[in-house]
Order: sequence, then structure tokens, then C-alpha cells
Amino acid sequence: MKINRTLANFQMLLAALIWGTTFVAQQLGMRSVGPLTYTGIRFLIGAAFILPLALREYGRLADRGVSLDRHDLLRWAGLGVLLFSGAVCQQIGMLNTTVTNAGFLTALYVPLVPMLARLFHNNRPHLSIWPAVAGSLIGTFMLSGGRLEAFTIGDAWVLASAFFWAAHVLWVGRVAAEKGAPILVAFGQFVVCGTLASILALALEPINGAGIVAALPTILYGGLLSVGVGFTLQVMAQRHTRPTDAAVLLSSETLFAAIAGAVYLGERLDATQIAGGALIFASILAVQLLPPAPHGSTATDTPR
Repeated sequence: MKINRTLANFQMLLAALIWGTTFVAQQLGMRSVGPLTYTGIRFLIGAAFILPLALREYGRLADRGVSLDRHDLLRWAGLGVLLFSGAVCQQIGMLNTTVTNAGFLTALYVPLVPMLARLFHNNRPHLSIWPAVAGSLIGTFMLSGGRLEAFTIGDAWVLASAFFWAAHVLWVGRVAAEKGAPILVAFGQFVVCGTLASILALALEPINGAGIVAALPTILYGGLLSVGVGFTLQVMAQRHTRPTDAAVLLSSETLFAAIAGAVYLGERLDATQIAGGALIFASILAVQLLPPAPHGSTATDTPR
């Protein structure tokens, strides 16, 4: 329905706003703990935060006679692995790259989503989505300053994360729509992601209580807002919005990060960056105005 799609797009823009403002917290948090530790704790906090909502949704499913099986749990776990892979690759990469490179390379998931949709599900995105995809990608590059530094190992990690983010955006809405249980899907993927990251952190990173306490404000910000609210909004919204549209909408994270830097950190944007932000905004507006269902496909790009 049109109302669902409009509301879903707004929810994804809100998620992108939260993620954009979380970038500073991610950077500051790694001054005291490693990337695996930060990722593990914040996703487990996010899972605990939405647990009451997940239990309530489970009760509603039971009242309707909807049951969950091993197939559902495996698909939720698969999303958790994708989420873990994308989050950890990006977090590790941020240790050894510039903000400029990281912002642009992460945004490469925008054109990857329609490509993966075509490859795995034989979906042909509406032709009008491609100008929006290109505009979002070019706008992100301009917003980053219109230049990239020398490619580093950190850039390689961030580039790898883009593939996992693309796969996650492609499939999360499909999985959430299967049983109409978006909160449970979000909770399941958070638990898997947080557990995997925590296990690796215990094995590979030095962990001490003082470091965790020092990083706790940034971990809470990332866990409660970025994970608990942001990723949950994404799961709920993508039941009603096509993955290709979602990729463009979520790319506004870069725009919101730049605005937050200007407002809270006193950073100033030059003419190129302002033009890039305007291009991203225009791409988002184009997605909102696109036809709601091309070639008979559904909002979640159900395979034929």
C-alpha cells in the first residue's frame, strides 16, 4: 500500500539519521576497546533493549496460530552472519583508513543491491532507480570531498563490508515479511551478530574492565540507538520497500553524518560537499516518487 511504503521510507531515513550520528561514537569507542569488543557488546545491548518487544511479538504470533520452525531460525541466523560480517569489516577498516575513504567505499553497496537482486532473484529494478543509484553514489563521493587518499588495508576491509551490507539489505525485508515478525528477526540477528563478535573478541583482543567502562557511553549510544532503534527500524521498514529503494534511502547516512559534524563538531562543508549533499537528497526524493511496484513485483522483490 502507498501509505505503508511512504511510512517505511520515512523509517529508513530515520534509521540513516541515527547511523550517521553514530559514526563519532564508533570512532571514540575504539580508543578504549577493540573493534570486535565494541561490536559484540553493542549488538548484545541492542538485543537486550528490544527483548520485551520481541517477546510481545512472539505472543501475538502464538495467538494467531503462527509457529516458528528451524527454517525461520536458520534464516535469522544467516542475517546475523551478514550483519556481523558487515559490521566487523567496517569497524576494523575504520582503524586504518580515512573518514573520506570509508564513507565512499561503504556507499558502494548502493549499486550492489540491484545487481545482486538481478543475479540471485532475476528481478529487474525499475529503470528509474538507476539514476537515483548513480546520484546517491556520486553525491557520496562529492560529500566526501571529491577525492580519495591512497588505498590502504583499511580501505580493503571497508570495501569488503559493502558486499555484506548489500546482501543484508537485499534479504532482510524478505525474511521479515515471511512470518510478519520483524522484531523477532531483528532480535535474532542481533544475538547472532553480538555473540559471534564477542567470541572472537575473547579469543583475539585484550579485554579489560577499565577499557569497557571508559568506552561505555559510546557503546550504549551505538547499542541502544544504532542497533536497538536503527537496525530494528530497517527490518520493519523493508517489509514494505524494495531493496533497491532501501539502498538509496539508507545511503543518506553519509549526508546526516556530515550535517551532524557541521552542527556538533563545527566542521564546515565546501561547495562540492554541499552539492553532493543536495544530490543525495534529490536521489532520495526520486526514490520516494518512483512507481510503487514495477513489472508486477512486490515491495520486497519477491522472486518469480
